[in-house]
Amino acid sequence: MNTAKYRFEGSEMNSKLLMGHPSGLFVLFFTEMWERFSYYGMRAILVLFLTSALIDGGWAWSREEALGLYGTYTMLVYFSPILGGWLADKFLGYRTAVVWGALIMALGHAAMAFDTPFSLYIGIGLLVAGNGLFKPNMTSIINGMYVNAQDKKDGAFTIYYMGVNAGAFLGILLCGYIGETHGWHFGFGLAGVFMFLGTLQFWLAQGIFGKVGLSPSKTVEYEDAIQTKTTTDTQEKVPTNVQRDRYIVVGVLAFFTIFFWAAFEQAGGSMTIFAKDYTNRVLEGDAANIFRVANTLLTVVPLMIITYVLLKLFKITFKKYALSNLFLGTSFVIIWAIVLWMLKSQFSEVETEVPASWFSILNSFYIITFAPLFSKLWESKYNPSATVKFGLGLVLLGLGFGILAYGSASIPQGAQTASVSMIFLILAYLLHTLGELALSPVGLSYVSKLVPASKIGLMFGLWYIAIGMGNKTAGSMGGMIDKITAAYDMSTFFLIFTIIPIAAGVILMALTPIMNKLMHGVK
Repeated sequence: MNTAKYRFEGSEMNSKLLMGHPSGLFVLFFTEMWERFSYYGMRAILVLFLTSALIDGGWAWSREEALGLYGTYTMLVYFSPILGGWLADKFLGYRTAVVWGALIMALGHAAMAFDTPFSLYIGIGLLVAGNGLFKPNMTSIINGMYVNAQDKKDGAFTIYYMGVNAGAFLGILLCGYIGETHGWHFGFGLAGVFMFLGTLQFWLAQGIFGKVGLSPSKTVEYEDAIQTKTTTDTQEKVPTNVQRDRYIVVGVLAFFTIFFWAAFEQAGGSMTIFAKDYTNRVLEGDAANIFRVANTLLTVVPLMIITYVLLKLFKITFKKYALSNLFLGTSFVIIWAIVLWMLKSQFSEVETEVPASWFSILNSFYIITFAPLFSKLWESKYNPSATVKFGLGLVLLGLGFGILAYGSASIPQGAQTASVSMIFLILAYLLHTLGELALSPVGLSYVSKLVPASKIGLMFGLWYIAIGMGNKTAGSMGGMIDKITAAYDMSTFFLIFTIIPIAAGVILMALTPIMNKLMHGVK
């Protein structure tokens, strides 16, 4: 697609393109990457830590208790953006909110490095509060840059989502490895280090955004003026109920989003328990060697790709934002050092026990691999409507759980342990990831297209409430794993997450003609 016809908002440097998008998008890409490193690194080991035996450094909680806390935490993480979006819209501005949110989250991770219940709950509270300021306002800044490039938004959010998952990949890999092998609280502490470095990187480079996100009054006037200019011609003859109809579309999409995340977020709960207690993770001989080589490629190749993007950004921004780039570069030096040390340690072992948290990196690896393809697809003539994308995402998610239901068919009723092949988790994560790419980044893009510029922060907050409801449902349903497997079996447990998303996806795709009419030309 020809990008010359698009004008991206921000400073003059922001107009210099990388991968067809403004360079400021990649400042956000790396800022979000470190925030997701910290969030997913902590999430990957939270349930494992809580359910591990005291002798292994855990707190020996029951699965239901651990998944209950996990569900409450992830719910609040997505509820808090409604307040953070409002504070940014009315008082702080998007950029100031992002900086404060990142600092508060860094303090939260630091608190979790201490092995006491008090520090755990304080840390979780700080993470929730900081996330509320951070999450909706990062996406609001993207919206501000693309008010004159609406057709590029789907691609922009998909690239941004690749940064999200690059951070998740590294966070799960490294915090998971260090947490499981050297102590849970070292894993929690590592998450905080990179959250702090990400804060400095964003703070020192925020000038690239120009007036976008600078202050509440200036941002609203600036974005409303631009959006009015670009939409007056298309909306001049549209009935007065247009915005009401578009709000209805956002509400419907948000409702179906709950179903998606209620199933998808089993990744940090019941699927992690399945990996820990029901999957054969001990490899010897040739199998161990094959895994070591595959894991090395799985780790090094994506990190090389992300480093390449980093160097391309450096070429554009280093002259003006040298200090920010130095902090960002230092972060990558540390990452490379930890990765090489981890891989060297694994090659020195006689047998390899795959960490239970390792399987969660597959989601991020698949996204890094497939996100560019989806980005190009959404910018091509084959770009489907919002409801088709969402419906497809739900169906793919359900099929992934179908694979787990099939793979766990041999597990006896009520069994607390088993030794199922790893291939079922590997394939399930592939389908879940393809479903996520079809739904999650596109959802953010459509919210920004369907609501007025002055309400963006608030509406992103409401969108995250829907995701939070899905997360809490995920924790509650995942916490029933012992009861369902005792009364029926493990296969039945996963079949629940197979049938519901597929049914929801089919229903949503059937609503496509009605939803397209309610969007009044938004594509």
